[in-house]
Amino acid sequence: MHFFYELKESSMEIEKKTSVHVPPHLHRSLECIFVTSGTLELGIGTELFHMNTGDFGIVFPEQIHHYQVFDSAFCQAVYLLAAPSLSGPFSDHLQNFVPEYPVLSAANVHPDITYALQSLLNLGTPAWTSVLCQSYTQIILSRTLPLFSLQPKKDLTGQDIVFDAVSYMAGHFTEELSLSRMAKDLGYSQFALSRVFSSVFHTNFNQYLNDLRLNCALGLLKNTSLPVTELAMNAGFTSLRTFNRAFKERFHMSPREYRKQQAAPGS
Repeated sequence: MHFFYELKESSMEIEKKTSVHVPPHLHRSLECIFVTSGTLELGIGTELFHMNTGDFGIVFPEQIHHYQVFDSAFCQAVYLLAAPSLSGPFSDHLQNFVPEYPVLSAANVHPDITYALQSLLNLGTPAWTSVLCQSYTQIILSRTLPLFSLQPKKDLTGQDIVFDAVSYMAGHFTEELSLSRMAKDLGYSQFALSRVFSSVFHTNFNQYLNDLRLNCALGLLKNTSLPVTELAMNAGFTSLRTFNRAFKERFHMSPREYRKQQAAPGS
């Protein structure tokens, strides 16, 4: 699942996969996480929330969030991304509020939630219809939102350097980008932005930018038939050689090998 570019208005993505570290990011979609084995840390803003097997987490649209996996044991989770248009009568809640504590313990996860998630996993993309997507999304929300303590969402644009940095990177990572251009566009010093990347994101500007582009390219490899050269350019890479090297360093295989693996039966 490629978290770093925005879903189309009517889109939904769902995948059960091994949990890995994912750097801070945001998007306009609702995100739900259901841990099926192991443990996971869900980070929202500067807070970290522990999730055990059977726990359910929720991230409202445009919340900065990330994932960390500290447990060396095998960890898997179901990740759901749903466009706000699928939320129906819950849309106002998603756009104007955020949960004070975004995790439900396994004991509080209603069977309808796991039923809806499993049903979406079983549908397969060709069978999806807008009615089914809306129905299952709203079942999940109807069984979870009453259990969360919601508080009004604050507009952090121009007031929070971390929010501004993540928002800016999400909107510009496919372009020719530098720290100096980012600093000029946002009105912050390069030093202040560098500190955000090192102290909050635990990386540097170039690595964070590279991660965004790799995640975008990964999604394009899995979900489109675009030639590798074209998808690399679409993700922001300036050369195929740079893309191939970065991809192999992270995933230990070439982009073409990855696509072939994904196309194999049972993958």
